[in-house]
Amino acid sequence: MPNANEDKLSALSQVQHRAVSELLRVAPVADDLARRFEEAGFSLALVGGSVRDALLGRLGNDLDFTTDARPEDVLKIIRPWADAVWEVGIAFGTVAAQKEARVGDADRSFQIEVTTYRSEAYDRTSRKPEVSYGDNIEQDLVRRDFTVNAMAVALPEKEFIDPHGGLEDLAARVLRTPGTPEESFSDDPLRMMRAARFAAQLDFEVAPDVITAMTEMAGRLEIVSAERVRDELNKLILSAHPRKGLTLLVDTGLAEHVLPELPALRLESDEHHRHKDVYEHTLIVLEQAIALEEEGPDLTLRLAALLHDIGKPRTRRFEDDGRVSFHHHEVVGAKMTKKRMTALKYSNELVKDVSRLVELHLRFHGYGTGEWTDSAVRRYVRDAGPLLDRLHKLTRSDCTTRNKRRAAALSRAYDGLEERIDELKEQEELDAIRPDLDGNQIMEILGVGPGPAVGKAYKHLLELRLENGPMGYDAAVAALREWWAKEWLRTCSGVMFHVKHDPARIR
Repeated sequence: MPNANEDKLSALSQVQHRAVSELLRVAPVADDLARRFEEAGFSLALVGGSVRDALLGRLGNDLDFTTDARPEDVLKIIRPWADAVWEVGIAFGTVAAQKEARVGDADRSFQIEVTTYRSEAYDRTSRKPEVSYGDNIEQDLVRRDFTVNAMAVALPEKEFIDPHGGLEDLAARVLRTPGTPEESFSDDPLRMMRAARFAAQLDFEVAPDVITAMTEMAGRLEIVSAERVRDELNKLILSAHPRKGLTLLVDTGLAEHVLPELPALRLESDEHHRHKDVYEHTLIVLEQAIALEEEGPDLTLRLAALLHDIGKPRTRRFEDDGRVSFHHHEVVGAKMTKKRMTALKYSNELVKDVSRLVELHLRFHGYGTGEWTDSAVRRYVRDAGPLLDRLHKLTRSDCTTRNKRRAAALSRAYDGLEERIDELKEQEELDAIRPDLDGNQIMEILGVGPGPAVGKAYKHLLELRLENGPMGYDAAVAALREWWAKEWLRTCSGVMFHVKHDPARIR
């Protein structure tokens, strides 16, 4: 039987073998760039996530380099070589570029970042790091967030540099910091969120001392900008194992400063008022939604799954019969979702879409055993709009009951609803429900110009379309004229009423 040391050596051998294979794949680009830096009198090394991913056998086309060259020198070297160059991060010592290259039998596009050796730290109130440049790679690596990201490969000689034992930690699948966790997180508090993100992305464990520091220093996250927090949260949510990262955020208290609505779902229960663990339910819904994704990670769907029940704590009521109710939690939750996502600086479109899904996630439960009218089905489709496919996935994911009979009944009912939607789509173009007459036709038939009356007429015809399905041109014209006659009488009656009670209005 192999002992622990033999297992460890075997694991190290495997990651080193993968690294050689991955580095050989990108060598044409990396070596070419390294020679240019060498000719200019500077050093260049592949670093951080690129080395880690090479060791894991998952190196992509995003390559991170570090150098002793200052940003202005990097620009001089890289401009004649790259196909495109960006200076967005140059204030922090980073120059980005794109390079098209032939690797093997295929043309590939590489996204490259070259960063000058540096050290950075936050003070107690600043939201931006203070950057100072370093003179050697060891100084650069010690400032990195975790040991598995504090490895480098000097180019073009391919010398492996690992002063903090990152290779062993990678083989053990554990996240540690190069220095003390307190020093690392004081330099950049966002690293606490990165610990949760890497745990979720890589399925690694976080070292106990790192978890302790995260718990004790969670409040330091307040100095980090909302945009940086949002971006880190997105990477976590879009990872392969988001439950792992989210659980870590909640357990360390970091979630209180990022997404406080999530830990609030851990509702207390007692022997008299037992109910589902909403927090655990939410994580299961997220996992089930992920299982239904068809074209890769879907941020809109995952956020909706994560936030769909955040209105429950505010709407929880203990009924006289001992049951627990959460009436209108979907409406309250949609408002809370909009507020939280806006605070995290999400785009208006994403805020709108996720909030809408949260608001609609219970709508199906009014379907029951299939007694919805065609009108109700049309409204369901109209209200979901382009989010219908995601609403299907969210609604199906929201079933976490352990009662197999109930779960099967819910699944059959939703199958039935989707079948009816498909049938109506074949008949009526449900994806673009609109009145049988457009605005121009309404104005022509009524003999009016643009104004509120046209909008009212359009809304009336839309309601008829939803209620009755396609009407045809003649029936729509007749319905419009009938509505207009009633609207004209109502308007005239209103004017006469005001004249009678306030003659001055006639002047």
